[in-house]
Amino acid sequence: MIISEKSTMNPDKLTVIAGPCVVESLDMLEEVAETLVRVEQECDVNIIFKASYRKANRTSLSSFSSLGDDIALEYLAQIKKKYSLPILTDIHSAEEADSVAQVADILQIPAFLCRQTDILIAAAKTGKTINIKKGQFLAPGDMEKQAKKITAHGNPNVWLTERGTTFGYHDLVVDMRGLVLMKQTGFPVIFDATHSVQQPGGGEQSGGQPKFIRALTRAAIATGIDGLFVETHPRPAQAWSDAATQLPLNEFAAFMKENIALWNFMKLQNIHNTM
Repeated sequence: MIISEKSTMNPDKLTVIAGPCVVESLDMLEEVAETLVRVEQECDVNIIFKASYRKANRTSLSSFSSLGDDIALEYLAQIKKKYSLPILTDIHSAEEADSVAQVADILQIPAFLCRQTDILIAAAKTGKTINIKKGQFLAPGDMEKQAKKITAHGNPNVWLTERGTTFGYHDLVVDMRGLVLMKQTGFPVIFDATHSVQQPGGGEQSGGQPKFIRALTRAAIATGIDGLFVETHPRPAQAWSDAATQLPLNEFAAFMKENIALWNFMKLQNIHNTM
């Protein structure tokens, strides 16, 4: 299977996975995609469009899950075609891998499923790039074992994403040492800027502390990462999922310009190759 050039990690450009938490409507996806394409050109970064076609892990039974799998995947296919953006979306079972791979360039394994061997093997067999989110319960070094479940089935295209570690009730903490430890596995490492400030559970929806997004992102880039994951929405307060942590779309360009400057400086210092 052919891997799209933009869905592989280019060491000379910051890879940015960005988009809304979940597919809500085609109009909203297009509104986000138009901004992402403009920022990609202005900042010379490699942008991958992300949106979950279905949310299987919800805080409450009443939380939004999906418009319907076929509709949501069709909307993502339209975004891919119209804006020439690679697509990343989650899978939640081994049975989903092949059908979702017909649309997505990158299959994402959610944090709470990162040790599910059958899902990892099914994802590997699609030949697509696989982004594994580190479980909030997992030590950074243990992610190598999950990555090897992919590579052992002939697929070398694996990314690892840090999104914080459970600390007490309804809180996550990012240990920057984890980025170094995961980098030592030899796989590209991505920092999830928005889920890292999440406060899971505690109400009908997860809460969060978005005031820390910028500080944590700067720290992660200074530590040395290959990519950045950030959920962004035109109207976060009205988002159907992760309303407390998505970056407002009108702030995304400034956010990226701030961070690409730091990433480029770190690249000149050769930090990314010496972790």
